[in-house]
Amino acid sequence: MKPQIDYTLYLCTDRKLMSTSSLSEAVEAAIRGGCTLIQLREKDCSSREFYDTAVRVKAVTDRHRIPLIINDRVDIALAVDAAGVHIGQSDLPADAVRRILGPDKILGVSAARVEEAEQAVRDGADYLGVGAMFATGTKSDTRAVSMDLLLRIRAAVSVPIVVIGGIGPKNAALFKNKGIDGLAVVSSVIAQPDIEAAAKNLKRIFCGKGEEDAGGFDNSRQ
Repeated sequence: MKPQIDYTLYLCTDRKLMSTSSLSEAVEAAIRGGCTLIQLREKDCSSREFYDTAVRVKAVTDRHRIPLIINDRVDIALAVDAAGVHIGQSDLPADAVRRILGPDKILGVSAARVEEAEQAVRDGADYLGVGAMFATGTKSDTRAVSMDLLLRIRAAVSVPIVVIGGIGPKNAALFKNKGIDGLAVVSSVIAQPDIEAAAKNLKRIFCGKGEEDAGGFDNSRQ
C-alpha cells in the first residue's frame, strides 16, 4: 500500500554541506526540527557505500516514521525498501521506473516546464519537484523557473508539488497560499550550525506561524 506523504518540509541530503559529523546525525536533527520527508542524495560514492548509507539513514527515518526517498537509484530504493524514488529528466524514464517500482512506491519527478510536468503525471509520478526557483550552489545543471511558470505548472497538474532551488528563510513565504505542497531544501537546513532550529524556522515561515523576510522574486525567468 502506497504511504501517505506530508511534503511540507522535504530535506535533500548533501554530505559535503552538512554541519554534523555524520549524515544520520544530520537527518535526526532535521526530523526533530520538523522535516516531514527525507531524500537521500549521493552522487559521488560506490553502490555499496550508497547502500550502506541508505541502511543507516533509513534506521533513523523508520524510528521517527518519516518516509525515505532515494535519489535516482531505483535499485538502492528497492534494496532498502525505501518509500520511493526521485528522478530527474536525464534519469530513467518515469514510466520505466514506475514499472520497476510497482504501484505501491512513491515516484517523484523533477520538472521545469509544463509539458515535462504533464508527461511525468501521465507516466505515474506521485509528486513533482519544480525548480530551480532561485540560484543554488548545490546543483550545476539546474534550469530556472519563474513564479509565473510555477503557477502554470500548478494549474496543469493535480499531483503535489514541492519547490526546490535556493529555498530559504528569505524567500520561503513567497510560496504560501499558491497551492504548493512543500519546500524541498538542502543547504538552508543541512548546512546550518543548528539544523534542528533551521528546520523549525523554515517550517514556521512556510506554514505562516513565524517571522519571515520574503525578499524579492525575479519573474522574468522562463
